[in-house]
This record gives sequence, structure tokens and C-alpha cells, in this order.
Amino acid sequence: MELLAGIEAGGTKFVCAVGSSPWEIKARCRIPTTTPGETIDRAIAFFRSTSGSGDRLRALGIGSFGPLDLDPDSPTFGTMTTPPKAGWADVDLIHPFRHSLDVPVALDTDVNVAAFGEWRHGAARDLDTVLYLTVGTGIGGGGVIHGQRMRGLSHPEMGHIRIPHDEDRDPFPGCCPYHLDCLEGLASGPAIEQRWHASAEVLADDHPAWSLEAHYLALGISTFICVISPQRVIVGGGVMRRSALLGKIRQEVGGPLGGYLQHPSLLGDLDTYIVPPGLGEDSGIVGALALAQATT
Repeated sequence: MELLAGIEAGGTKFVCAVGSSPWEIKARCRIPTTTPGETIDRAIAFFRSTSGSGDRLRALGIGSFGPLDLDPDSPTFGTMTTPPKAGWADVDLIHPFRHSLDVPVALDTDVNVAAFGEWRHGAARDLDTVLYLTVGTGIGGGGVIHGQRMRGLSHPEMGHIRIPHDEDRDPFPGCCPYHLDCLEGLASGPAIEQRWHASAEVLADDHPAWSLEAHYLALGISTFICVISPQRVIVGGGVMRRSALLGKIRQEVGGPLGGYLQHPSLLGDLDTYIVPPGLGEDSGIVGALALAQATT
């Protein structure tokens, strides 16, 4: 049997899986993200262990944290550039797998791949344009437009847009090492923890952190709506595990939009427009397998 292989490569762990299709996963494993050599070698060992006895790998799709060099004409195509994870700068994510497994390898950002998975098999099926935003250790965004994953000079860096910062309401300066109070610097998991001196997991539902978080995320999402005009916005990530947060974001989004956009999808309660991932926590790995499938 021919199997698809996928990796959801994060700064904390690599999730590796093989399946006969993106939604029929036969085996998976989680590998701690340590040094590049150790982590990649363990991933290769997992994929080798799943082939044999008539099974063989057909292609590998990788959705990775970054930033990444995704320009096929670049001499450093397929490498990380300036990732926040120590020791991972300039790491090649394509050639070690291609050489060891002898299969085609496709690479994109973790959020673009998650968006691709949701577009193919999740909350954005049958739509033309979708935005996927993840809110966790960082904030990242990606999407699919007319069947193509978002790509330009590089890949989207939606977490680093500048948003209004009322320093009287929120004197926290932000925690982004590049921009301080960009969207990621004000609304990521580390921003919540540094501002309130407690992790998001332990803050009560009625803590003022969540109204502020919804405000910042709504500012970002309203900007993306105006620029990209997605047919659906999917919001995932660890911070979004707080169930009440999505409803607060929906309530807040109307303010920045100011009634200017009159499409029916943006009027009313937004319950079917700003939604959680349809694939749950599997958006990334299903997307990676779908990327492998699209490569062959």
C-alpha cells in the first residue's frame, strides 16, 4: 500500500503521521523538538519503521514553524531563516528527508498547512477563500485563496501586524523581540502571562484578560477581513482552548469594521463566519498529509 507521510513541526514537538489518505491515519508519533539533528533523525526513523511489508511512502508534506525560505529559486530554499527556537536557524527541512526517504517533499508554514487541511477536509470545505489564525506561543496566520496557499515574496506573517495600542487601558509594552506591541506581542500566550503574571490556563473566565485578548484579536481579524475578504475565518491554537473567548471575539469584531462591510456573512452573530477548526487539533497533521497528497 502507498502511504502519505506528514509532519506538523512545532517548536515544542514534531507530530509525525502516515496514512492511506489525509483522514485515514494509520500511525503517528510525537517527537520532542530538541536539536535539529536529533529531531529530524527520530522523524526519519519513525517513517522508516512504518514502511515495509508491502507498504511504501509516496510523498511527505511538512508544515513547520518558521520563518522559512520558500522561494524555490533561492539557494537556501527549504531552510528556516530566523526562528525563535535556539539552534534552528538555517536548518534544512527538505533535503534530509528527501535523501533518507527517497520521496518528494513539500514544505510550507504550519498555519498555511493547517489552513490547507481545513480547506480540504475541515471547516472550510467547498469554500474559495479561507483564513486560518493560530493563537498560542506565537500568533500566525495563513490561508487558501482560489485553491492556492498564500505565498508572495515569502509567507504571511500575520502575527506581526501593528494594531492600535491604548496604553492607558493596557500599559503592558508588548513582548515581541522585534516590534514589542505588534499583534503577537500583545495577544500571544506569553504576552498574557507576562502582562498578568499568570498563564492563560489558570485565569478565570471573568478575568479582564479575556476582554482585552478578544479586543486585540478582533482588531487583527477585522484587518485581515478588510484585506483578504475571506469567506470564513478559522481561529485555533492553545489560547483559543478558552471556550468563551471565541464568542467575545465575534462580539468585538463589529466595532473595528464599523458597519462599512455589508456582506450578509458579516452581519449578525458571526457564529458561522468566525469558527473553531473543524478538524480540532488535527488541522496541522491532516493538512500535512493533504499537502503530501497534492504533491504527487
